[in-house]
Amino acid sequence: MAISHALDLLIDEQGSAVLAVSGGKSPVPMFERLCFRPVRWQAVTVTLVDERAVPPGHEDSNGDLVRRHLLREAAAAASFLPLVADAQEAAEPASAVARLNAGYRQPDVVVLGMGEDGHTASLFPDAPELAQALDADMPGYLMTRPTLAPHPRITLNLAALLAARRAFLAIAGTAKLAVFERAIAAPSAALPVGLVATRHRHDFDVFTA
Repeated sequence: MAISHALDLLIDEQGSAVLAVSGGKSPVPMFERLCFRPVRWQAVTVTLVDERAVPPGHEDSNGDLVRRHLLREAAAAASFLPLVADAQEAAEPASAVARLNAGYRQPDVVVLGMGEDGHTASLFPDAPELAQALDADMPGYLMTRPTLAPHPRITLNLAALLAARRAFLAIAGTAKLAVFERAIAAPSAALPVGLVATRHRHDFDVFTA
């Protein structure tokens, strides 16, 4: 698996690696394969590219999904950095953003998904904070409040996604593939995934199904 190979190379080079993954249903089959891979998981910190402002235990928590499907078997040896630590941070997500940015760790490998509106991470075209997320000079986290999706979000900004040493984007279905092709043909804030794909300076891999 390309993700495990990328982690191994980075651990050889720098002694550790930070892996940031997406939530939702799409990555679950990948998580359930990756957790068995013989990566030196004790040298890996797993975190998220984005999270909904919900407490641990909530059905919409990306952190809980990662705990159930990835942080088990061999991957149980990895450390986990949640974006929302508890119910208080869910109620006051700005405090979670402050915590994360104060001890910011740049992800080395990011695993992204994409919505049919062209969003990736929680860089939604309709979010009022999108311009801030796209224009920030320094990598980090911020809150977004997409109008067409439930819950405020905590997300890596564009600078953080572009700073990753390896980026993987998984796209399922012909409709999403058509959106992605439009996004990279004319990159703009209208389809944020195109900005990530076309501006990435390192290795960016796209997997389609």
